[in-house]
Amino acid sequence: MNKKKVYPQWFLILPLVLYIVFFLFPSLLGVFYSFTDWGRATPKNGLHFVGLKNYIDIFTSNKNYSNGIWNTLKFTLVSNVVKIIPALFLAIILFEGIRGMGAYRTVFYLPSIIPFVIIGIIFTSVLNFKNGMLNGALEAIGLGALKQKWLSDLNVVWKSIYMVDAWRGIGYVMTIFMTGLSTIDKSYYEAAKVDGANFWQRLWNVTLPMMRGAIMINLVFGVTYGLKVFDIVYVLTNGGPGHATEVMTTYSFQLYGAGSYGLATAFNAILLLITMVAGILIVRGMSRKGAA
Repeated sequence: MNKKKVYPQWFLILPLVLYIVFFLFPSLLGVFYSFTDWGRATPKNGLHFVGLKNYIDIFTSNKNYSNGIWNTLKFTLVSNVVKIIPALFLAIILFEGIRGMGAYRTVFYLPSIIPFVIIGIIFTSVLNFKNGMLNGALEAIGLGALKQKWLSDLNVVWKSIYMVDAWRGIGYVMTIFMTGLSTIDKSYYEAAKVDGANFWQRLWNVTLPMMRGAIMINLVFGVTYGLKVFDIVYVLTNGGPGHATEVMTTYSFQLYGAGSYGLATAFNAILLLITMVAGILIVRGMSRKGAA
């Protein structure tokens, strides 16, 4: 047997073991526990198989757990739209050779490396109704009528969360798009201009098809992040007002804290399933477009 062909395979062993031990096994174990009454009283009363009871409780409980699933899906969709579209146009503008491109790129990217705890402290203060900087600025320029209870009004709170999330994430998405733009041969744009193509025609027929890889990366990362969102909701609203901004991860966190481990792992199992399905659909969808 040719050792040159076998030797590189050894490099797969450690990552595979780590993947099995720290991801696959805990995930499967969690799915198993989601069918049990695992909880704080388990050491005393023992572990019992309860079938689909935990899943049924999620969708039928008067605590409206299913609303957390809907909020998670809604956040995933909207947060990707408000980040990917502006980030794409920012990347195109900066890549056109605007003066100070490096400085602008740094400024847009910096928020993405700030910890969520710090972002929460900053924006909880900025968006405070009485003493917040945003309402103070609106009052100062004569637009006091636009003042809002940004983090406590049911009609506004999700918009505030999307705004803060976009502020933090657009720069990261933009950087991936700029990397994708750098791989496109400029001769394609020159040929399109010779043919009389305008900006939108070049965007649709040249830029987007050639950036399929960057778009897929941003979609996979964005959807995965959106489905697993926790930090930004927890630090800004803690699921409030009431339970209006609860998502699957905040409900799971609360259930773990209350000792309902089986119900919490059922939430996580649903989240795992949704994430897997979404990832497969995105990759297959982008691959089919590439093949076409």
